[in-house]
Amino acid sequence: MRLLTWIGIVVLVLGILSFVVPVPVSHSRSANVGDASISITTHENRKLSPAVGTVLCGAGVVLLIAGWRKADA
Repeated sequence: MRLLTWIGIVVLVLGILSFVVPVPVSHSRSANVGDASISITTHENRKLSPAVGTVLCGAGVVLLIAGWRKADA
């Protein structure tokens, strides 16, 4: 298989995983008063937008088709 086909497979798999696997996000806030410091760190898991997954899946399919057509030529 050609490189373009492999890239298409990877992008398609990433697109499918974006619908299922959440991305960890952390926010850190701190306040300094004199020598004292107070900090709060919050962690949460967010899923990517369905539009991102759809675009990745579509791009993966396009790359797969382009890789197969290039290999046939």
